[in-house]
Amino acid sequence: MNRTASNLPDTAFFILGPTAVGKSELAVQLAEAVGGEIVGADAYQIYSRLDILSAKPDKAMLARVPHHLVGEIPLAQPFDVATFRSMALARIREIADRGNVPIICGGAGLYVRALTHGIAEGLPQADSALRARLENEPLSTLVGRLRELDPAATVDENNRRRVVRALEVCMLTGRPFSSFRDEWNDAPPVRGVIVSRPREDLQRRIELRTEAMFAAGVVAEVANSGPIGPTAEQMLGLREIRAHIAGDLSLQACKAAITLATRQYAKRQMTWFRRERGYVWMDLVSEADPLRRLKLMATVIS
Repeated sequence: MNRTASNLPDTAFFILGPTAVGKSELAVQLAEAVGGEIVGADAYQIYSRLDILSAKPDKAMLARVPHHLVGEIPLAQPFDVATFRSMALARIREIADRGNVPIICGGAGLYVRALTHGIAEGLPQADSALRARLENEPLSTLVGRLRELDPAATVDENNRRRVVRALEVCMLTGRPFSSFRDEWNDAPPVRGVIVSRPREDLQRRIELRTEAMFAAGVVAEVANSGPIGPTAEQMLGLREIRAHIAGDLSLQACKAAITLATRQYAKRQMTWFRRERGYVWMDLVSEADPLRRLKLMATVIS
C-alpha cells in the first residue's frame, strides 16, 4: 500500500458524527469518565475567533477537560489535511504518553481518514499559478471540468476549495483525483463510534442551533472577524451572514439559508461516514445509556 501509515496509539478513541448531533458534550463526558483529553477533528473549529459560527464547545465545556486543536489557528492562515494530520498525531501521542486517553471528536471525515488511514503518497503540492487561474473561474465551471476529468470524484461540489484541489491534482498528475482516494480503501483497526439521531430529530437540533447562534450574536461576530483566509472562508454560514450584513438577505432568509445549508452538510457527512469501516454505530435517541457503553468501549485497552 503506497500511503503513509496512521501510527495511532492503541488507546485512541473516536467519537464521530454529523454536525449538531451532540458529539462535543458526549466527548467531554467520556473524557471525564476515563481520564481523557479531546483532540478536535473539525475543519473550522480549529480556527481562532468565529467561535459562535463554528459551533465550538463553550467555555464551560472547554474548562472541564483539556481540548486540543480547538481555536488554535489564525483565521487568515491557510490550513490543509496534511497539516492537521501532523498536528493531531503529535497531540494524540503526547496525550497517550501522559497515560491519558486521546479522544478524537469531530465530523470532518477527510481529516479523520487521514489519521486512521494515512495520506496517499504522490499527491502534488499546490501550484500557485494554476490555482490562481482556477480560482478565477465560476464554481459551476470547475465542477463541470472535474466531472469530465474524474467522473468518480466524490468531493463536496459546494466546497470551492476542495473542488479546486481535486481539479488541480487531476491536471498536474494526469490521474483522476479519486485514484488517490482508492488507496485508502483498506480499513485499519479503529476504536470508536459514529453517533447519529433520527433525521427529524437532527433537523430540529440544527434549527435550534441556528436560532441560538443568532441570539448569541453571530452577526456581530462575523462583522468584526477581521481578515479571513481561503480555508476559513468556506465556513458554513459565513457567506449568508455577510450577505445579510450587506443588506442582500433578510434576517429570516439568512437563518433559513443557513439551516438548509447545515442540513445538507449533515447529509453529506452521513454519506461519508456510511462508507467508513470498523466503527460502532450508535443512535443517541434509542441508546439506553450512551455514556456507559462508550466508557466500556474506551477502557478495553486503556
